[in-house]
Amino acid sequence: MQAILTATRTLLTIAVLTYSSYCDYKTREVSNTVWILFAPVAFILTFLEIFQYESSQLSFYGICFGLTTVIAVALFYSGAFGGADAKALMCLALALPFFPSGLVKFIPFEISPISQMLFPVTIFSNAVLLATVTSLAMFAYNISRYIGRSKNLFEGDLKLEPIGKKILVLITGYQVSISSLKEKWHVYPLEDVEEDTDKGFKRRLVILPKDEGRREIVERLDSAVKQGAIQNQVWATPGLPMLIFVTAGLVIALFFGDIIWIGIHLLFA
Repeated sequence: MQAILTATRTLLTIAVLTYSSYCDYKTREVSNTVWILFAPVAFILTFLEIFQYESSQLSFYGICFGLTTVIAVALFYSGAFGGADAKALMCLALALPFFPSGLVKFIPFEISPISQMLFPVTIFSNAVLLATVTSLAMFAYNISRYIGRSKNLFEGDLKLEPIGKKILVLITGYQVSISSLKEKWHVYPLEDVEEDTDKGFKRRLVILPKDEGRREIVERLDSAVKQGAIQNQVWATPGLPMLIFVTAGLVIALFFGDIIWIGIHLLFA
């Protein structure tokens, strides 16, 4: 019976995250109904299993959910996570607080201590590493476009921006035409312009683009392009759906393990 409960909540979690990832990819939104329905079912299944078979783990279940919630809320308010991403992480703590060793018995590496007690943290770290690989690919793409060219990556006022901002833009975005930026609602501008009475338009980089104010920024950029103040190529980011990485991070954690733990283990083995 325990194996059935473990399998049910694991498969349910994969199914919900897969559906949520699809919604996130198509619309960049996930209905709250998904989490409202998933959270209580996940809690009931997990609580029943722990209460029936491993009652001594109930306190650790609460600790896992509490710590995961703190991490999710902190990431949300820092702008690193969207609302759906934070809710998904908290639901993961309700559904899969610990690595389901009773279900997944054969993985190539030893289960990490974090996976055994804080499985959502392992899923999150795997997701971040996968997102980092994407960022490195974006950086390589940007650099390759300008190798051997006389054109600078950042022109005009953008040359004066801090190097840290420039690096963040290079690993999260690329240059698109203003018409493309207007048409693709899921692409967010990584720069903005403001009126300067002496110099006309002044450009600046935007590190944490949000839905709020996107239309106004695009309109300002469009106006600057039409007036010839800036070129018809602006920095933007596709806003890759983090839920896709979270889902992939879960699958990797289940069948491969904790990537960071594996790296440390291989490094010092």
